[in-house]
Amino acid sequence: MEGLLAGKVAFVSGVGPGMGRDISLLFAEHGADLVLGARTLERCEALAAEVEDRGAKALAVWLDVTDPDSCTTAVDAAVERFGRIDVLVNNAFHDGDFTRFLDADLDSWRHTTEVNLWGTLTLTQRVAARMKEAGGGRIVMINSMSAVRTRDRFGAYTASKAALAAATKSLAVELGPHGIRVNGVHPGYIWGDAVEAYFRHQAGRRGITFEERYDEVAGETALGYLPHSSEIAGTVLFLASDLAKPVTGQAIHVNCGHWFGGA
Repeated sequence: MEGLLAGKVAFVSGVGPGMGRDISLLFAEHGADLVLGARTLERCEALAAEVEDRGAKALAVWLDVTDPDSCTTAVDAAVERFGRIDVLVNNAFHDGDFTRFLDADLDSWRHTTEVNLWGTLTLTQRVAARMKEAGGGRIVMINSMSAVRTRDRFGAYTASKAALAAATKSLAVELGPHGIRVNGVHPGYIWGDAVEAYFRHQAGRRGITFEERYDEVAGETALGYLPHSSEIAGTVLFLASDLAKPVTGQAIHVNCGHWFGGA
């Protein structure tokens, strides 16, 4: 059976272990060729080898989304290699320094916003110009439940992701006439090594077991568990495919019912 992205070229930023890797490998399994960008080129190259093992083509590029020249160079390299970019997945992010506002260094907030908002928009602008020339495309912003669920010490991250959510809607309106769809995927906790280590740290500080801490958080969800990044990748695939052809400007919350977005 032909894959959902057969013959397409997808550019994924912020690749590495976890979400970026799982999205890239799922896309490859569904027939897409991949452009893989991150600040650690060796990581991109290792993932490119995994993509090629699945029968797809891959290009590893060094990418710092906060550097406009880096974005331009990476996009130019992608188009030179594959001729076009059909799908952009903005996965690069910065999670902030988890300080309360009155104690915060606002330069740190600016850096978080520089990555999550301005860096994302810079890369998107470069890619969208190429998509317009080609007659269309699909852009997926990897956002967060934190854009709408406010928590203590998450100010920098929440502010940047909320701004990105608003920008996603604006881009959907402006780019729609050019055949470009723009949507956001909003995970909550993404189960993996980093979250497991965080829960173990919290459990140790509180004198409870890791299992108890996991159950506390998972118990807040409707489905009773925390989704792995490989599961969330399926929603990204949907938005990148023709199955979502009429879908644009939407925020899809992929968090096992930890938070319900929309009306």
